[in-house]
Amino acid sequence: MVKKIKTQAHQGDVAAFLDAVPDQQRRADARAVKTMMEHVTGAKATMWGPSIVGFGSRPYTNTTGTNDWFVVGFSPRKNATTIYGVYDDYGEDDPLLDELGPHTTGKGCLYIKRLADVDDAVLKQLVGNAWKAASDS
Repeated sequence: MVKKIKTQAHQGDVAAFLDAVPDQQRRADARAVKTMMEHVTGAKATMWGPSIVGFGSRPYTNTTGTNDWFVVGFSPRKNATTIYGVYDDYGEDDPLLDELGPHTTGKGCLYIKRLADVDDAVLKQLVGNAWKAASDS
């Protein structure tokens, strides 16, 4: 029996979700990340589960089986904006991370406290590289 993962794409309103982010700075950062990811990927922002904005879709296999998962995405969490899909903690660190600016990583995620503190060109390149790698595979 194949289990379905809880985080799935749905028709939720991305703008309403971002408008409801309580912290003003995190809300502004989330809107900027959404715009940047739409520009870099050319894909429409889609809600995945209750709190992730994702772009694109691809098969992903783990212990629950093979399910759809977004290619890149983000979530405006309380302590940081979490960026998904640009960091792989199973391989070597991407040298671009050294150029990004203040961030932390873990569990396949990139955490940014303030978008203004990181190099936006490097973040765009990380997103673009992840998007291209997914389309090449």
